[in-house]
Amino acid sequence: MIISASRRTDIPAFYSDWIVNRLKEGFVYTVNPMNPKQVSKVPLTADVVDCIVFWTKNAQPMLNKLDVINGMGYSYYFQFTITPYDHRIEQNLADKTKIMEGFKALSEKIGRQRVIWRYDPVIISNSFSVEYHLEQFYNMCSSLKDYTTKCIFSFVELYAKIRKRTKGIIDQEVDFENRNKIAYAFSEIAKGHKLSLETCSEKIDFSNYGIIHSSCINQTTIENIIGYSINGKRDLNQRPHCGCIESIDIGAYDCCSHGCVYCYAASNENKIYQNMRQHDRHSPLLLDQPYTDYKIRDRVVTSLKNGQVSLF
Repeated sequence: MIISASRRTDIPAFYSDWIVNRLKEGFVYTVNPMNPKQVSKVPLTADVVDCIVFWTKNAQPMLNKLDVINGMGYSYYFQFTITPYDHRIEQNLADKTKIMEGFKALSEKIGRQRVIWRYDPVIISNSFSVEYHLEQFYNMCSSLKDYTTKCIFSFVELYAKIRKRTKGIIDQEVDFENRNKIAYAFSEIAKGHKLSLETCSEKIDFSNYGIIHSSCINQTTIENIIGYSINGKRDLNQRPHCGCIESIDIGAYDCCSHGCVYCYAASNENKIYQNMRQHDRHSPLLLDQPYTDYKIRDRVVTSLKNGQVSLF
């Protein structure tokens, strides 16, 4: 089983104590987003968790927890987003200099192969031009090249609820011409810094620039980390062009206070802060305690390992 922690919120930044407690107790309750009273009890013991994929924009609160997680025998890697936006776009995010320092500290602790840099999403507006992105991407590549092996990028998608939130800030998606211009330039910059460049959930094929379609929960990456081949299946519950393999997400929507205006996992600020106040680091649920009228079912999970060590 692969655990996603989490596409829905930033667990390393806000809930690092909680995730350590869940791993110590060996289980977690997850809520069906479409039916909040349907709760699953998911085992989290190291014998069935093949790998944990952490998603974050600030790993600092997690750094002092990693030795504990390592000691319990878990394998993991990080999808770490660093973008060049200011507080108009990422309203409450910590200072980018400190975030970069956290990225480097994480890489030094667990290895550059286990820290994947996400430049995601690419936004073009009056404030953030193509030229701005090329300059910032070059600077970030120069700073991070010794602390990661790859960068994954994608272009902003303005879903209906996001359009309302971003009106006057991000008024349109990136057009075809600018996507190609950015992809080509990014590829040349990445090559110059010996970084692999990949896309996430992008329809356009940029393979002529040496850019491959990537998957964030990636079977090859996981096999390299854990030293075993696994029976991974494509996750059909994700976006059409997503290549991720199946995982169980243990996060929840509307409980991340970074304030990124482009985020599909957040609806409104009041709801977010209300939810975050309900958090109990000792609860099996990320948000509030389970009630007696919840339908709690045991989710049957198994390891995906084939049982033979992969040769790399």
